[in-house]
Amino acid sequence: MIIKIKPAKTNFYLNLKELWDYRELFYIFAWRDIKVRYKQTILGVLWVIFQPIVTTFIFTFFFGNLAKISSGVLPYSLFSLCGIIFWTFFSTGLSHASTSMVANENIIKKVYFPKIMLPLSSILTSFVDFSINIILLLVLTLYLGYFPHLIGLIIFPLSIGLAMITSFGLGLILASLNVKYRDVGYILPFFIQILLFITPIIYPLAIVSESNRIIMALNPMSAVVELSRFVLNPEYAIYPEVIIISVISSILILVLGLWYFRRTEKFFADIV
Repeated sequence: MIIKIKPAKTNFYLNLKELWDYRELFYIFAWRDIKVRYKQTILGVLWVIFQPIVTTFIFTFFFGNLAKISSGVLPYSLFSLCGIIFWTFFSTGLSHASTSMVANENIIKKVYFPKIMLPLSSILTSFVDFSINIILLLVLTLYLGYFPHLIGLIIFPLSIGLAMITSFGLGLILASLNVKYRDVGYILPFFIQILLFITPIIYPLAIVSESNRIIMALNPMSAVVELSRFVLNPEYAIYPEVIIISVISSILILVLGLWYFRRTEKFFADIV
């Protein structure tokens, strides 16, 4: 049996069949990342929930109690935890995806496999942590007497999908750039920090002017965070134009990321 490896006809090509054929390798990458993350740690998986709990406490004390920032119809602790959980999922997935090529340079140089699996497995690893944090969010939601409503439960997967698409698209771009320009590793933490403040984590979009809301909607995480809060209370104010712009922006980021990754993929083994 002869297997011919040919370049894709277009840079927008995503060979789902090839990804399926290499699914076992994909699981190995994901499982390895999970084990490495918690290897030789005292608390292990408890670190996953430790960070959002502490961050929520700090945000609630300083921004909710001292600064008196509005949280709409939700208690500030629940309001901030929604944003923190989704933001942690996005930022962690993006950080690991951006370094996935450099971290796996040895295997990239030795054997052929769909290299797009590396940033994709990084997103999956972050999703495992995110799933644990969702349980934490549900516990706090029920404790405070809130119950997700039916429409919200339908919308919730949209929030998760937007976050995954955005982190995957940006991850593809940064992973490709990081192969050639190692400055990405220094710039990315600063970029994530800046992006945190232009995402409605500590404040709702309701207090932002209409013109600035449109600008902030270009950041898909704005819609992700706001939709997650709407899931918990149907009276929470959301803006359809923000959702539409964020969805379009997220799709464009994914398309651009896929195009740039495919365009530079053939040089990875030579310059990584």
